Amino acid sequence: MKRPSILIPLIFVAIVATMMTTCTHKPQDFPVPITKVPTPVDSSKITPADTGLCFERDILPIFISNCTMSGCHDAITRAEGYELDNYQNIVSNGIVPGNAASSQLFQSLLNTGGGDPMPPAGALSAAQIALIQQWINKGALDSGACATNKCDTNNYTYSGAISPMMQLYCVGCHSTASGPAGNLANYNSVKVIALNGRLVGDISHSIGYNAMPKGGPQLSACQITQVEKWITAGALNN
Repeated sequence: MKRPSILIPLIFVAIVATMMTTCTHKPQDFPVPITKVPTPVDSSKITPADTGLCFERDILPIFISNCTMSGCHDAITRAEGYELDNYQNIVSNGIVPGNAASSQLFQSLLNTGGGDPMPPAGALSAAQIALIQQWINKGALDSGACATNKCDTNNYTYSGAISPMMQLYCVGCHSTASGPAGNLANYNSVKVIALNGRLVGDISHSIGYNAMPKGGPQLSACQITQVEKWITAGALNN
């Protein structure tokens, strides 16, 4: 028998060796990923979406009327460390924007914490609590100068303009007949201070009068005009 020829394997080895020494592959160039650096955003130029709520018109008056009387959460007393007389003070302590359930300040209004009821003069109405809850859940925004958006100087009846104004801005402090100016939830008390000039003097911040609402911003020119027109028309219970 013939021995197996080793010629073929030797030829194969020679071919492979030649390929390894003569054939080179240029590494493939992959594109270097470009990382785009985001342009910084100036938050001061962001206009918050319109939520339909106005902090100055709908929310701040509730705190001013019910929480910032002397001995409570005014700038002097600052009971429990809370000063509730402007936007920055309100949102800086006890408010979690977007989450009323986690906001300690809101929970105190529900009287769920087991401490002293807030406000001490009596709980807020269900409508007021719902309004504050809605405001917090929508981001607790400072909606800017929108306080006069819903004001109409042609509306100056007691039921349509004056009484709601007293309820929002005044009744939290002036809620009893024995208090200063009487109970401003009561038409007769409002009529008395309207006809003796005190109501317009106070809300206009005139010299010699008490600037009202106490500790809060002055009512808008439109609101003051509504009061003046109502008085001129006879301060009717209409």
